Formats: sequence, C-alpha cells, structure tokens
Amino acid sequence: MTRQQFIATVGFQFIACFILALHAKAADLQKAPEKMPVNTPQLSALMTDAADWGQRREQIRAEWMTLLGPLPKERAPLNPKILKKEVLTDCTREYITYQIEDGVSTDGYWLVPKAAPPAGGFPVVVVFHPTTKSQAKEPAGIEVERPDRVHGLQLIARGYAVWCPRCYIFDEGADYKGNVAKVLARHPDWLGMTRLLYDAVRAADFVESRPEINKERMGCFGHSLGAKEALYAAAFDLRYKAAVFSEGGIGLSFSNWEAVWYLGEGIKKPGFGLDHHQLMALIAPRGFLILAGNSADDDRCWAYVDAVRPLYKQLGASDKIGWYNHELGHTYPPDAQRVAEEFLERCLKLN
Repeated sequence: MTRQQFIATVGFQFIACFILALHAKAADLQKAPEKMPVNTPQLSALMTDAADWGQRREQIRAEWMTLLGPLPKERAPLNPKILKKEVLTDCTREYITYQIEDGVSTDGYWLVPKAAPPAGGFPVVVVFHPTTKSQAKEPAGIEVERPDRVHGLQLIARGYAVWCPRCYIFDEGADYKGNVAKVLARHPDWLGMTRLLYDAVRAADFVESRPEINKERMGCFGHSLGAKEALYAAAFDLRYKAAVFSEGGIGLSFSNWEAVWYLGEGIKKPGFGLDHHQLMALIAPRGFLILAGNSADDDRCWAYVDAVRPLYKQLGASDKIGWYNHELGHTYPPDAQRVAEEFLERCLKLN
C-alpha cells in the first residue's frame, strides 16, 4: 500500500466512524432511562394523526394563548441604535438597543463572525441568558461568572451570528417582581411569561432586520431562565427552526414556573390541565432538544419527549426531537455543549 493509499484509507475510515458517531448520538437522544422516577407526571394524550394535526395544533395554541393573553397585533418600529462596537479576535460585538413596544426598550449584544458569511448569510442563534446579575453580558463574554455560560462566544466559534438580549426582569430601577408589576400595569391580561414570549418575538424581528443573516436558519438557546424563554419562543414563533432547552425544568412541577415572572400561582389550582409537552408539540416538526443535569431537569424529561415522538414521526422529523442527561447538575458541561451544537448543526445548517 502506498503512502497516499494509506492516508486515503485512514481518512475514509475516520469519516465513516465520524458519520456513525453522529448517527449514534442522534439515536442516543431518544433513549429512554433504564427506570423512570416514581414522580414522573402523567401527561395528557396528544393527537398524532398528521392529517388532523393542524386543527388540534390550533386548539392547543388557542388554549395557551388564553392563559398567556393576546400579543399586540401591531408591532412598534424597532428603532435600533448601536451604542458601542468592539472588534474581538473572532467576531465583532455591538451593544444595541431597540424598542419592544412604544416607549419600552431592551438591549443586548450582537455578535458576528469575522469570517465572510456563507452563501445565503450566517445561520443565527438567539441566546437567552440564565438568572445571573451579569445578564446578557455573560453569554456575550463581557462579564463572566461561569466560563460554561459564554454561550454566545461558543456559538460564534461554530460559525453562527448570535443575538444576546437582556431579560426584562433585569431592567434597572426595580427587582424582578417590580419589573413584572410594570408589565402587568401596562398589560393586565398578560402573565410575566407573556412578556418573555413577546421579547423573544421582537428578538426574532431584530435578527431578521440584519442583512448578514439567513432568515431560514434561525434557532434559539437558553439555560435555566433562558431555557424557559427558548421553549415559548419556539412554540409560538415559527421563525425559530430549532431550540435547545438546558436545565429549565420542562415540567410545570420541575421548577419555579409558579413565579410571577413566569406563569404565576394559577398553575397550582386544581384542574389546571396544561403542561409543556403541548408546547413541544407546537414546535414539531422543528427541532427541540432538552438538556438535563439532574437538577431542574432529570429522567422525568423522557415522559415529555416520549409524548411528542409519535407526532414528530408522523411529520417525518424523528431526528428533530431529543434529550440528553449529563447528570452534572445545573451546569452546561462540555459534553452537553457538544450534543447541543451538533443538534443545532443538524437543524440549522445541514438540512
């Protein structure tokens, strides 16, 4: 065997092993736990006949929007303003403000790779930050409390443009509850979660206004607080083609969903019949991945994934739903990052 033939053979074997590894990881994302926890919720059935799904989908969406309250029919102009621009090693980073509603603004960080955009523009991910005093500054790499949460810079390294918006509960001048009170005074038929959802809608509006991105390759990612926003963003805004939900507590009983900045105490009332497998169904056939760490999320997540798998299969998107339990607590360790980024690649770049 010549040296060239040896190199070609080894290269082929490497590529084959890599492809097999990708398929193995994809299969692992739908592997059931060996034993389900005894406190796993019993979820309501979902209609899985693709022919009838459109009507059932609208019914589920209407039930949730009745809970959340109506979103504005007309959207205020964004009026974006670039307040600061920095050139980093791999990207440019702009600090930008824009309007959510007339007189209500938010801010965040727009990261764009230095490399030339691919044909059609950069794929893009909106990164919703966790509950941390550094808010959007952490995923953007400005004020880093934990290195595992620089999600924006991590995605820049994979060739995405990234928008890191600040969550409204971190608005200056009030604490979380105070900022929710301001929203509810303006929109008495809303919940705290409704503003999170509308912020995500406006984030997609802003991203779409950028000429360097591919509108058909938009996803979202969130850890903890940010995971909750990512779930609702993908469920109610079809522009998000994939979402990664990291340690947000997918079940209504898994985390502090009753907090006033989320859904409120009403979800604990007897007879409350909604749960998040329904929102996962609204996302189908787009991508949705749950990352668990045995903190906010654990093996009970499988019940939610399993509830929507038949629907994803009926819609021809079996590889677009999955979960992964890294078992390392309320963190985002390297193996979870690898799984998440491979999932986003499959949903946003390779199809």
